[in-house]
Parts: sequence; C-alpha cells; structure tokens
Amino acid sequence: MKSVIVGTAGHIDHGKTALVKALTGIDADRLEEEKRRGITIDIGFAHLELPGPNGEMLRLGFVDVPGHERFVRNMLAGVGGIDLVLLVIAADESIKPQTREHFDICRLLAVRRGITVLTKSDAVDAETLDVVRLEVEEFLRGSFLDPTHSPIVAVSSLIGTGLPELKQALVKVAAEVPAKDSNALARLPIDRVFTMKGFGTVVTGTLVAGTIRREDELEVFPGGKRVRVRGVQVHGQPAEQALAGQRTALNLAGVAVEDLARGMMLAPPDTFRATERADVSLSLLPSAKPLKDRARVHLHAYTSETVAEVALYGEKAVKPGQNAYAQLRMDARTLLLPGDRFIVRQFSPVVTIGGGVVLDAAPRTRGKKDVVLPLLRILDQGAAESIIGARIARNEHEGLTLVQLTAETGWRQARLDQILAGLAQHKQVLRLGERYVHAPAVDQVKQSVLRTVEDFHKKNPLVPGISKEELREVVRSSPEIFGALVSLLVQERKLDVTGELVRLPGRGVVLKDEEAESKKIIEQAFSSAGLQVPALYNVLAGLKVDKARAQKIVTLLLRDKVLIKISDELVFHHSALQQLRGQLAAYKTKSPKIDVGKFKELTGVSRKYAIPLLEYLDRERVTRRVGDERVIL
Repeated sequence: MKSVIVGTAGHIDHGKTALVKALTGIDADRLEEEKRRGITIDIGFAHLELPGPNGEMLRLGFVDVPGHERFVRNMLAGVGGIDLVLLVIAADESIKPQTREHFDICRLLAVRRGITVLTKSDAVDAETLDVVRLEVEEFLRGSFLDPTHSPIVAVSSLIGTGLPELKQALVKVAAEVPAKDSNALARLPIDRVFTMKGFGTVVTGTLVAGTIRREDELEVFPGGKRVRVRGVQVHGQPAEQALAGQRTALNLAGVAVEDLARGMMLAPPDTFRATERADVSLSLLPSAKPLKDRARVHLHAYTSETVAEVALYGEKAVKPGQNAYAQLRMDARTLLLPGDRFIVRQFSPVVTIGGGVVLDAAPRTRGKKDVVLPLLRILDQGAAESIIGARIARNEHEGLTLVQLTAETGWRQARLDQILAGLAQHKQVLRLGERYVHAPAVDQVKQSVLRTVEDFHKKNPLVPGISKEELREVVRSSPEIFGALVSLLVQERKLDVTGELVRLPGRGVVLKDEEAESKKIIEQAFSSAGLQVPALYNVLAGLKVDKARAQKIVTLLLRDKVLIKISDELVFHHSALQQLRGQLAAYKTKSPKIDVGKFKELTGVSRKYAIPLLEYLDRERVTRRVGDERVIL
C-alpha cells in the first residue's frame, strides 16, 4: 500500500481542520484548549485510505497545521515531511496574510504537488465564488500550484459538496507522488512525545527516509542516547515495520519522556553526526527585507527549531528575491544532511523571510570565497560522482573513509562503492588503507616525500637514511596515510626502507677521501686491539675530519655492525666479540660455569672490561648469571 503524507496550509479559520474531519472522519484537534477556543494550536493528524487509479490502495496521512500567525512555528514542525499540500482558502475571505506565508513556506520547502481547496463554498453565492477563484488563479500562476496543471476544488465541509471531487483529485495527485526511499538510512524527525499507559514512552513523526523495524536500535540526535524500538504503529495500526513516507509511532525502551522533545531525530546509531554549522543555498523571499551578513534568524528544519547566524559567502547582504551561499551557525546542534530543506524567519519581528537547501552539514572552517564557492556550486548542482570527488578532494591526501562519506552524505555504502569505483577508474581517487584520497594530491605528496629524502641525502651524506617519523613530520601526514604512501613508493621502486630508515634506491653513504681514510683508521684501531680496546674519544681525536663527521662515521660503523657498542664507554670490533664467543664455547667443554676471575684469566682483560663484557654476554644469552658465577649457555 502506497503511503502519501498530505499537509494542510492556510490562514486561520479557513476550515483546514474541518476539511480534514470531513475527509477522514477524524478530528485532528486533540488538545482541550483547541476544542475550547475553536482554533488549531498544534499540529494534528488523521488518515484515510482510498482506492488508487490501478486498483491498489492509497494510504493518505494528513498533517493538519495551525493557521494563526502565533503558531507558524508549530505549522513548520508539521509541514517538513509532506508529499503534497492542500492549500486551503476560504471562499468568504479569499487570500489572507497566512495564506501567503504558508504558501511561501511550501515553495521554500520545495513541495512539488498539491491541490488548492476553496472551503466554505456554501457561505457565498456562485458569482462570489467565481471571483475568488479568479483571484486565487492569479495568485498561484507560475507556481507549483499553477491552475493549468494543479486542480482547484470548491468544497463545503459543512454540507459535503465538492468532497467526492476532492477525493478524486487527491487520488490523482497522490498517485503521481514518487515513493520515498525505504532502502535509505532511516531518519524520523520527532513531532510528538508522550506516555501511553501500559507501553511507556511513545514518539511520533513522519519517517522521511528508510525503514524502522521492531527491536531496531536507534540513536537520538542530538545527544547520542541509544534507544530500542519495542513497538511500531503506522497510521494508528500495529506494524512490524514503518517505511519511508509513513506517519509513524514508536514505543521506545531505554529512554524517559523527559529525555525527548520535538525537534530531535531518530537515526541508526554510529552513522551520523549532529552539527552546529551547515553550508547552504539560501533564497530570500521577494517580500523580505535585505538580509545582512551575520544576521541572526530563526531556523526551522523538519521539526527542529533553533537560532542561527547567517554568514554569507562573499556578500554583504542578500537582496529580496535573490539567492546566496551562506554558512548557518546554529545555537543548538542539529542533525542535518545534504538535500534537507529549511526555513528562516526574521529574528524580530518573527516572520518568514526565506529558506533553502543544505549543501554541506560537515563544512570546514569558513574559508576564502574563491575556495569555498566552487565547492558549493558542485555540491549544489553537480552529479553524484562530482560531489563525492569534491568532498574527497577537499581533504586532499588525507581523504575520507566510507564511514565518513556516509556521515557527510547520508548515502548507503553500496551507492558509494559504485561511485568510488568509477572515480578510481578515471584515476581521480586512490584507496590508501581504509581511506579514499584525491589522486592529484597524493601525487603531490609523493613528490614532496621524494624531494625531502633527496634533500636529506645531500645534507647528510654520512647518514644512511632519514627516519620515518622525521619524514612524516616534514610532509605533515597522518600515520595511516604516511605508511600507505611509503609502501606505495616502495612498490614503485622509488624508495627503499630498512627498519625505521628511508632512503632513495642505490643511495648508500658516499664518503670523501679523508672520510674513507678516517673510517679505515677507526676500524683498524678496534680490530687490532682485540678486547683491550682504546677509548673511542682518543681514536676520534687523532682523525683529520671534524668531530661531527667523525661521529657520523662511527654511527655508520655501528649501523653496519662493524663495531658493537656494549656500554656508554666501550666499543668493540665485531671480530673480537665473535672470537670471545669461540673462547667461551671451548671453555664450556671443561666447565659449564665461569666467574669473573676465571673470565679475566681466560681473556686477559682487567675488571674494567670484564664486567661490561659479561653483562653484554648475558644480554646476548651467551651466558646467564647465577649468583657470582655465569652459566655458559
């Protein structure tokens, strides 16, 4: 059964609630004060099922909104998720101020379909009704309710005339409404919260996207509280699930009534992020005053309402009837996604002045207009591939994960996978680890990495390579992306990596003549000394090269394990230590244990050398200390 949400709009006392009751038999005025005063104060709900043009049933959910100017904020809470509107105009009063404001709101929210209903037709004669019809036709001309393609139906809710014709028109228009995407990620803006005896906390709303089932876990935005769906009702009837486009009531576990309020939204957990900033395309009504940069407004989106500052991009003010790109800076965090429509009302006096569409609910810090505006034009008018490409390009070589792309766009992974595959095929996007990155930006960083390593080699000819961490800090990249980039360059044979050192292929240490001679002197000094090694500083003091270069030569010998450092003061040639291992192996055939005295006697070294050498052998697991002796392993 196809579900369509029908909203009413129009001036106070033009018969919106009476019309809904005449169509459905349900009085949408549920509050005692509404019945006492005879006006609609808050949004009300009703439903009706009609046979469709092809024999299938249409389920119409009616959202009845207040017409009084003091309750336009409540009207806005109900009109956000509607598929078509009944613009209600009383035949005995014609077009009034809230007729115009409600009509403007519907246009700003991009409502595409509707029916104009001339109510109270029994209160005027035929001639007056014709005059009112002409006035309304002129008022609607050029809009989505233009009478050349949208019906105008005169009715009397009191005596029932015109109601059959209105139902026929509803069936025809409702059949044209495209179905909402029940496979999308679910979002339910909350418009009512109450307690039902025997059930507990209940919320209602129009499910604007996706599907919600019994036992689903959901997250409350903003705030992040987790709830479980204990029960589902659709148009007042128990159901296993609610689909996009249906009036939905959810019985929730894990949350109290006082923790929820109109304006909050339910969505899958760990999927979206509430925001305090959103980049938007803003339209100002022709009847509004100019809107200055940094002006404060009342912002309405679905059922939420907050105060926001309008920061214009590249403009000092928006003129009446014009469009502009802007950033909305909200006083309260709100869950918004690209494509969401919103209304702005003047801060004081509070009247509707404009609206628009969200382009980016995860904007970066407001930048220069020559950078931001091209991006916003793509987000506003570009195809899906261009939008995803632009979002990734904005993050340059750091890119975005699938989880981040879903949070920014609201699109499911399957759709994103298809788009990303196309971008990768055209070499616009690369995948590095879990991130999708802008290919040209990656090329730039790769060149920066290679230049940095090349410069390091030139400045440090005696050092075999630059450390990974030092290189990462220079190119300013996250560990994940840096590791992937280095691996990519190694695969391309443009870099070599040994342990923590990175170097260009074939770029070993190049020594000048006096440096090569000094290296030979150092190595010979230690190889000829056996275990009776000289102090390192004495060896370096006799070299022709300066102290810094001498130290680099020692570092090179230590790296290549020609020299072995066993303590802060003692360095040995590797051949001497290898010979020592042989001596101990031969000694073990006589005795499995050795003490310091016997070690000194075996090696001919003093205690100054014996203790550090034995500690080194312990570390190397050649020996193991047991009391005052060592067991030879």
